Amino acid sequence: MKPLLQPRFPVRLALLLVACAALAAPAGAEPDEDLLGKSQHYPLGTAATWYNNPNRVGAWSALDKVPGIQTRVVARPAQASPLPPAAQPPAISYRYRNIGYTLAEYLERQRATGLLVLKNGEIVAEHYRYGRKDDARFISFSMAKSVTSLLVGQAHARGLIASLDDPAERYVKALAGSPYGATTVRQLLRMSSGLTFTERYDGTDDISRLSRAGAGAPGAGTPVDVLRSITTRHTAAGEKFVYASAETDVLGRVLAAATGKNMAELTSDWLWKPMGAEHDAFWRVSSDGQEQSYGAFNASLRDWGRLGLLLAHDGKVGAQQVVPQDYVFDATDPARQLPAFKPRKATPYFGYGYQFWLMPMKARTFAMQGIHGQTVYVQPSSGVVMVLTSVWENASGRQDPQPYEERDALWRGVLQSLGGSTAE
Repeated sequence: MKPLLQPRFPVRLALLLVACAALAAPAGAEPDEDLLGKSQHYPLGTAATWYNNPNRVGAWSALDKVPGIQTRVVARPAQASPLPPAAQPPAISYRYRNIGYTLAEYLERQRATGLLVLKNGEIVAEHYRYGRKDDARFISFSMAKSVTSLLVGQAHARGLIASLDDPAERYVKALAGSPYGATTVRQLLRMSSGLTFTERYDGTDDISRLSRAGAGAPGAGTPVDVLRSITTRHTAAGEKFVYASAETDVLGRVLAAATGKNMAELTSDWLWKPMGAEHDAFWRVSSDGQEQSYGAFNASLRDWGRLGLLLAHDGKVGAQQVVPQDYVFDATDPARQLPAFKPRKATPYFGYGYQFWLMPMKARTFAMQGIHGQTVYVQPSSGVVMVLTSVWENASGRQDPQPYEERDALWRGVLQSLGGSTAE
């Protein structure tokens, strides 16, 4: 039978070109490894340089070792919950731009520091790159927002936050009389304060001001000073999702004030120990002693996976309901969201729950996401969880869309390879 399409050049020549390309590439090279500091053994940098190349791989997997960075330990339990390898893990493949790829090829194409795939609580695939190991604690960036949300749900269930419709200033007296103080906990969870907080990642925006204040930069003021300076509204509160890290910073302050404990203690007692974490985690702490709830939680790849499993089981670990089931559904189920927050309404693709990104699929599927390719994907009905830690070059909003597109294709391929659903 004739091929449907004739090759544009002889097969032998094509094979020769492929072979030459393979010979030209460094053996075992990982994407952009020189830029990312391999020749310097992946340095950590300092409090002033940890965010930049060539320090990203080193610092983003060991932020507690960076000189000048303040952190607070989230203690693990005496015994970790099991996370066994699958006896016969199926091969994972995906299609991107109409070309088929394997999981190994994804790792050769993208700047992933760690990748973990779970099916029904078993490890289907686990990979570490750029010299990272299984005890590395990877920074979450905005995946921390979802962790903060889970703590809010537990504080509410315990009656420490009386109502999600309470204004933040009921708990955070330093915000009394400010627009953020008047915003309710539920509105903050949905990022729907209506306040104009700029987040362009260009060094001149409000998130940069908040970050500098949190780091104690001279002349930056305190984080609360920055929060109180946000006074302009683009929309009435509660009506529209507009991404703003300040809203999660306020939630962290609500948690500390309402419970009388710091967020590291809460995370250990309410998540890490019940979940059966394998490693201590840690939060970065701002200059005012408050954990940076909007982007600075750090944990090992497997423990990110355990957190994904807790969510896949609707807040349960074994027989213990760790996070209230109703809260988990309110946070992650598109069917429970107001119309403006549903998938393809809140954004052209994702919906937004209580600090979780909601995917436009028939089966409830959601994600925790960070600005440089950090992700935990969860589809409870299929028992599939995927954790990806990355060092993508640019932050969200200034990023080449290609890594996002291929990550989405990989996740869909994981679901298809492991019996999940991608139907929309």
